[in-house]
Amino acid sequence: MAIFVDTNVFVALRNADDKLHERSKKLMRRALKAEFGRIYTSDYVIDEAITVALLRTKRLDLAIDIGKYIMDSPRITKLWTTKDVFNHAWQIFQNLKNKFLSFTDCVTLAHIQKNQINQILSFDSNFDGLVQRIC
Repeated sequence: MAIFVDTNVFVALRNADDKLHERSKKLMRRALKAEFGRIYTSDYVIDEAITVALLRTKRLDLAIDIGKYIMDSPRITKLWTTKDVFNHAWQIFQNLKNKFLSFTDCVTLAHIQKNQINQILSFDSNFDGLVQRIC
């Protein structure tokens, strides 16, 4: 069993002003207790979380905090996007005509498929029907 953590959970977790802050804290506590199995995220999610935090809050300290939280955690396995994963994500992006997914979300799906991860911790309902979502 394993779980992939999406951008919006990290951003809400580290931003006390976010409306989903308390929910993300509860979910990450459960994840860190291994309730969902091994925890994964990707380089694209790290990039997006840092960028989203900076743009939403205009706070460099918060963006740095999010980056350090993810990168320094020994309990979060970081998946690095290879050319094969990128190409698979590009195929997903082109073929998902009925879902509004960013390219980063498609990279997430490619990592999930490649690593046989069976669920995602995300507040993004666009993943529904593609992977089991915990929110």
